[in-house]
Amino acid sequence: MSDRLAVLPQYLLPKSALTNFAGRVAGAKAGKYTTGLIRWFVGRYNVNMSEALDPNIANYKTFNEFFTRALRPDARPLADAAYVCPVDGRISQFGDIEDDQIFQAKGHKFTTTALVGGDATLAAQFQHGSFANLYLSPRDYHRIHMPIDGKLTRMIYVPGELFSVNPTTARGIPGLFARNERVVCVFDTAHGPFVMTLVGATIVGSMATVWHGVVNPPRLPQVTEWSYTDQNIVLKKGDELGRFLLGSTVVMLFQKDVLKFNSAWQPAGPVQLGEEMGQLK
Repeated sequence: MSDRLAVLPQYLLPKSALTNFAGRVAGAKAGKYTTGLIRWFVGRYNVNMSEALDPNIANYKTFNEFFTRALRPDARPLADAAYVCPVDGRISQFGDIEDDQIFQAKGHKFTTTALVGGDATLAAQFQHGSFANLYLSPRDYHRIHMPIDGKLTRMIYVPGELFSVNPTTARGIPGLFARNERVVCVFDTAHGPFVMTLVGATIVGSMATVWHGVVNPPRLPQVTEWSYTDQNIVLKKGDELGRFLLGSTVVMLFQKDVLKFNSAWQPAGPVQLGEEMGQLK
C-alpha cells in the first residue's frame, strides 16, 4: 500500500461550517474522545470489527484512520472468476448500457459522456456495453479494489455536487452520479478498457488512489486530467485501487460483449469484495 494513503486528511465541504467542524473532528487526535466517537459509530452502524486487521478501536488515533481501516488478509478471498466485486456494499443498479444511457433508478438515467466529465471519445468506447453501480454505506469497508488486472492510462477529476448517494436519493435526483464530484480512473485490460469511477457524496471530502494519493482536497474548479501512458502502473485483480470517506458509490463501465454478470446479483442485494461479479461472455 502506498504511504500516501496511510492516513486520509480531514474532509471538508465548502460553504458548510457544520461539515468543516465534522472534518476537524474526524482528523483530530483526541485520545479517549476519538475512541468514544469510534465506539459510538461501531455500535450505531453495526460495524464488524472482527474482520479488521486491527480490531482494537483504541489503537486508531483518528476517526479517519478507523474509517479507512484495513481488513485481515483472509477476510475477503478472491473468487475464481474473470471479474470480482471491487467493494463491500450493495448493488444500486447494473446491466446493459442502452446506447450511451446508464440506468440510475426508476425514471432516471444518465449518459456515459456526462459520467466521465464530457469526454465523448472515451464514452463512445462503452456504447452498448455494461455497467455496475455499487453503493457503500457508512458501515462498509471503504477501500476500493481492482475487479480485474489492469494498466492505468488516465485519471480524470470532475468537480460537482456532494448530494447523498443513498438509495432514496438515487431515486429522487436525476443524473445523480453524473452530477456529484467524482474521480474517473481508466484502465486497459486483456479484454479491453474499463472505467472505475469514484463518486463523492455528502461528507465525503477525500478520495484517494494508490498511485496519486489524495485527489481532493483541493477541489479544483474545472475538469482536470492526468495521463499515465508513459508509466507502467499495473494493478492486479484484488489490489487496492483507492478509498474514500463515508457512504459513497463506485460506477464501472465495461465494453460491449465482454462481461456476463453473476446470475445471483440483484438490485439492492448485498455484495462483498472478492465475490464473483461476472465471467467473460
